[in-house]
Amino acid sequence: EVQLVESGGGLVQPGGSLRLSCAASGFPFSMYVMTWVRQAPGKGLELVAGISNGGGRLYYADSVKGRFTISRDDAKNTLYLQMNSLKTEDTAVYYCATGVFVRGTWASSTRGQGTQVTVSS
Repeated sequence: EVQLVESGGGLVQPGGSLRLSCAASGFPFSMYVMTWVRQAPGKGLELVAGISNGGGRLYYADSVKGRFTISRDDAKNTLYLQMNSLKTEDTAVYYCATGVFVRGTWASSTRGQGTQVTVSS
């Protein structure tokens, strides 16, 4: 059974930074494409970052490009999202999710329970 547990969310001022972590278990983490998705209040899910198995291919949504960095530690079965220069519009629940990358398209699949990120002064 896929289990994904996010941590690291919280309240931060605009311009600040947070690092999200996702502890994975129940599946061969190193073999999976992994993603971070978010859902802002009243909006749908947005795939913000993706990383291939092996880490050689990365994806960032235009809204976070240059500010967010996705990474993985396969030895620790852990996925990370470093978020810098945070903006109020980054406020959302952030989910770690398994993913797929097929024919140039990224998509997310099974998600964790999420962690709240609030950017406010």
